[in-house]
Amino acid sequence: MDKKKIAKVAAFRYKILAIIFLVLAGGLVLLPKYQKQEGIKSEALLSHANSPERYISTDQIANKIINQDPSFILVDVRDEDNYNKYSLPNAVSIPLKKIFDEESIAYLNQNQFDVVFFSNDNFYADQAWMLCDRLGFKNLRVLNGGLNKWFTTIINPTKPNEDMPAEEFELYSTRKAASMFFGVVYPDQVKAEDSNVKTEAPKQVITVQKKKKKVAEGGC
Repeated sequence: MDKKKIAKVAAFRYKILAIIFLVLAGGLVLLPKYQKQEGIKSEALLSHANSPERYISTDQIANKIINQDPSFILVDVRDEDNYNKYSLPNAVSIPLKKIFDEESIAYLNQNQFDVVFFSNDNFYADQAWMLCDRLGFKNLRVLNGGLNKWFTTIINPTKPNEDMPAEEFELYSTRKAASMFFGVVYPDQVKAEDSNVKTEAPKQVITVQKKKKKVAEGGC
């Protein structure tokens, strides 16, 4: 698929997202059990949606995972098949269609943790954020760029050109270290005498843990 077709597909998807947003701004009608809950007003929802603070970067999430930060929950809103193929470490699987299941609400509607939605890009994660924000849930974030950006920045970071500023090399070094933490092996790590290891390209050997985090009862 060429760049023009990719751009058209992306534009179409975000037009649909805009329509969904307008519907949600007018009122939540997806589940009868939540129709009686007023949630936040349309003006507040629009203000929240336009705030760049609702997004968190792949670098920030990588740093939190590496440092075992306990203050957040990763929520994968893709379908279970994609979740089982690959997801972020310790992510909870809550497909978008199950976002209001009773078991899901325990993870999403609480004040103790930041809830970080992610999908392959921002599309489904943004929808999950809008639905939960409409109900007044707090501490909601979206992984900016989703797993697509995770792979291009953390798992397979691009080495800067020689004429780029020092900051780019520092960022690359940080991302390369992060990628090694998540299981990527680089040729310069492999001993030359080890003939059993191929050295022509980085090798991705990521192990994803699927254990659900326990959500504390109550909140502060």
